[in-house]
Amino acid sequence: MNTESQKYVLVTGAARGIGRAVSEAFGQSGWHVFLLDHHEQALTEQMRRMQDLGYASSSLLADLRNEQHIVSAMKQAAKIAPKLDALINNAGIMSPRLPLADMPVEHFDDVIAVNLRAPFLCVKYALPLLEKAKAPAVVNMASTRALMSEANTFPYSASKGGILALTHAMAVSLGPKIRVNAVSPGWIEVSDWQDSENRQVPIHSEADCAQHPVGRVGRPQDIAKACQFLCSNESGFITGTNLVIDGGMTVKMIYVENEE
Repeated sequence: MNTESQKYVLVTGAARGIGRAVSEAFGQSGWHVFLLDHHEQALTEQMRRMQDLGYASSSLLADLRNEQHIVSAMKQAAKIAPKLDALINNAGIMSPRLPLADMPVEHFDDVIAVNLRAPFLCVKYALPLLEKAKAPAVVNMASTRALMSEANTFPYSASKGGILALTHAMAVSLGPKIRVNAVSPGWIEVSDWQDSENRQVPIHSEADCAQHPVGRVGRPQDIAKACQFLCSNESGFITGTNLVIDGGMTVKMIYVENEE
């Protein structure tokens, strides 16, 4: 395939979980996928899997906490790709759940660095490649935690709320050339999408499934398909939005039943 018709996508946090599913979905569709991850063993495994499946791919080992790693990764991508049709800012981390009084500021800063600062930097340094594409798109991975919370998830919820604001700010600032959208996953089961050392078979109770109006827990493929749609011509009139993919969980009212 010539470079004019070949499409290129860069996925952060591509070696495990949702990022792995996103990478494979784009690879299956014929895109050249740049897999960026900080976990070397997992990245090597996923690169091998992509190659075994016959998907065009390149690996970028980088720690998103480090600005220079991001700069270097984009320079490596530019040596291979003449453009970047899509950027999926998927990588994210959580901190231990601790009461506010016990939450070290270092935990807060670390989560913000990976989940919010890094997507900003990735778009900033990918911009020259994105601008060379015909209809480039950016997808930022938010979360339903941007809209609702469990106790003691301050850093993660704050980072994902920031992603929503960053998304509409980028959409307004980079349009009309570049479209920028967010995806907010709900409960997505990723235990069977880990590297070989950490992979587990998921087990869900009837109650787990019943929490969702669709009757099941989410799968990484659900998010991958949404990312593909938001990077396609079919979504050409969509920018600055947040697509919630949670099986209806956040719109379901929950009451505690009184026992008598």
